[in-house]
Amino acid sequence: MLESTLATLTKLVGAPTVSTDSNLELIFYLANRLESAGARVEVMRDESGEKANLWATLGPEADGGIVLSGHTDVVPVTDQDWTHDPFDMVERDGRLYGRGTCDMKGFLAACLTMAPVFAERIGGRPLHFAFTHDEETGCIGAGHLVAALRDRDLRPAMAIIGEPTEMRVIEGHKGCYEYTTEFRGREGHGSAPDRGVNAVEYAARYIARLLALRELLKTRAPEGSRFDPPHTTINVGALQGGVAHNVIASRAQLDWEMRPVVPADADYVKADLAGYARDILLPAMRAVDPEADILTKVVGEIAGLEPMEMNAARDLVADLTGANAAHTVPFGTEAGLFQSLGMDCIVCGPGSIEQAHKADEYLALDQLQACLDMLDRLSQRL
Repeated sequence: MLESTLATLTKLVGAPTVSTDSNLELIFYLANRLESAGARVEVMRDESGEKANLWATLGPEADGGIVLSGHTDVVPVTDQDWTHDPFDMVERDGRLYGRGTCDMKGFLAACLTMAPVFAERIGGRPLHFAFTHDEETGCIGAGHLVAALRDRDLRPAMAIIGEPTEMRVIEGHKGCYEYTTEFRGREGHGSAPDRGVNAVEYAARYIARLLALRELLKTRAPEGSRFDPPHTTINVGALQGGVAHNVIASRAQLDWEMRPVVPADADYVKADLAGYARDILLPAMRAVDPEADILTKVVGEIAGLEPMEMNAARDLVADLTGANAAHTVPFGTEAGLFQSLGMDCIVCGPGSIEQAHKADEYLALDQLQACLDMLDRLSQRL
């Protein structure tokens, strides 16, 4: 099984599915492989027609199935110092180097290798494959897929999301909410700052509010929180604006994010910022220029995975892997979206998140073998 999986992974890595580009070639390859194994396959294109999700099923059309989920896109390699072609997988010292080996085409390759085995052993419980686009840019594909599934009567019981966890069972992670806030002011000569509306200055005041909220959120950590840190966090990622030392900046753009422990924290932050902009910043800006404005764009609001006392997916995968504990992680996945459909969800896959998104990304061979072993044991439960 391992040799076959390596051949498949080489093929997957060779498809440079950076989020800015189309993933259709890879999706059609996945679809053909699953159809050959006997699965019923749907390719769900987005509005552009250049991206697609794949939903495939082995076994009966029935409730209570198991979903194996992974994303097809990878992060860029631009300005990274790779020691070899990132889209040509290289095996060296027990490691598989290449963009996406760890995050997360290793899991996809293992699923494809095991598909014929699943087909032979399938019983009365369906097994679904959910392979999505644009996870790295806001879980866009999974959002579309979950919306489509919500409109159907079919309800899978659980989902296993194969992100790199070193095959540990992960039952919870924070949400990831990303925003871009644009400030529109009035340009003017730097010698007369009161005659203009300095967008950078108002962005700085907005940042100060964000930092104050960040401190306040430390006091709202839920009792017994298992996250590290235990509270909702805010990060200021980038600020761009202005053109010269002596020109009042008419435009500024602020990129920021928060990682909510509970949805109520996100609601609190958004309501506070909306009130601050409406009642404090905008009146001051529009007193000089009525056209001044503050606009916030939602880049992505990825739901967290909430740890549940009763979780059949956690119990199943712990049994399959021999794990005696489940954990939480700070990074986000698509699991919270599947959980919103009422599924029991966990995250468990080969590789370490420490290797993801870096130059010379790699997946250890023993991790890939451990994933195949888990999936083989799963096949025996179908």
